Amino acid sequence: MAESTTISNTENLMKYMKLDQRGAVLAEYIWIDGTNGVRTKTKTLSKPVKDYKELPEWNFDGSSTGQAPGDNSDVYIRPVAIFPDPFRGGDNILVMTETWDPDGTPNKFNYRHECERLMEANAKHEPWFGLEQEYTILSADGWPYGWPKGGYPAPQGPYYCGVGTGKVFCRDIVEAHYKACLYAGIKISGINAEVMPSQWEFQVGPCEGIELGDHLWVARYLLYRVAEEFGAKITIDPKPIKGDWNGTGLHTNVSTAEMRTEGGMKAIEDACKKLGERNEEHILVYGEGNAERMTGEHETASIDKFSYGVANRGASIRIPRQCAKEGKGYFEDRRPASNGDPYRITGIIMETIFGGMEDLDLSKAEK
Repeated sequence: MAESTTISNTENLMKYMKLDQRGAVLAEYIWIDGTNGVRTKTKTLSKPVKDYKELPEWNFDGSSTGQAPGDNSDVYIRPVAIFPDPFRGGDNILVMTETWDPDGTPNKFNYRHECERLMEANAKHEPWFGLEQEYTILSADGWPYGWPKGGYPAPQGPYYCGVGTGKVFCRDIVEAHYKACLYAGIKISGINAEVMPSQWEFQVGPCEGIELGDHLWVARYLLYRVAEEFGAKITIDPKPIKGDWNGTGLHTNVSTAEMRTEGGMKAIEDACKKLGERNEEHILVYGEGNAERMTGEHETASIDKFSYGVANRGASIRIPRQCAKEGKGYFEDRRPASNGDPYRITGIIMETIFGGMEDLDLSKAEK
């Protein structure tokens, strides 16, 4: 179990968690702040709900989250999806929301709204996404958990998908997160230990359209909350440790109806060519600090050189060998950083492959 410096009296807490809520339901509203982080607040509801459309709009102080000035600080959060709450259980729920300004326009950091418009415009292509979220578990002092204090473990090699003491760390957090996601109905498809010790990955998908972003953001929230209870920290910095250590990415698997039919390899290759023409634009929205990760080493391509190939983990885009053999399937965009916003990533991919909308340009690094 991870070491913890957090005071946590779980046995005492459970006495209160079991108390009758007398018909009330707790709804945990989740939103994305101005620093690409997760914020939440809880609302008491008078009865259970089955659909997010039954939930009221709410608001928060945007001046405290980097989303509004102090003299006009109200930002509104509109529910867009609900999930069972694995921490409180019962009829209690998690609520994914979008952020909106008082004038009725999307907040500057509301990337979901634009993404959903693109997904709806291209719904006939039935886009499927599967994202591989890598992350690193840190101890309270900010150093990777299980590493010698101020020092380094043995070189990379035995840690990827490893088993046994000294090869993996904090499996308890990883397993707890996995179960929490399953309870919440997140479409989590797997987990594995990664190349660097204390580095892990979970996969979400396949999901169609906007659902992927909703599920991945809630999965991130669950990861932060689980780690909080174990007294550990989670970082999705794309290069948490400098030097000869793997970075962390958010590999993005993409498939459309055209790619999944016989002869779909042509659609895959056409998409790769289009993505290559906008490499710079994609990099701008694929996460912060990605240049330190995408060096051409440690299973990455160079950030300024686009390439694609079959089974090549050193390429910008990898086409799985099985897909090449069958002549259809999907491709994996290996460029996104681990801290990338899935709404921005999947949105710009749709924009590049199928064309944008007149009033949208997802290649902008900032609005």
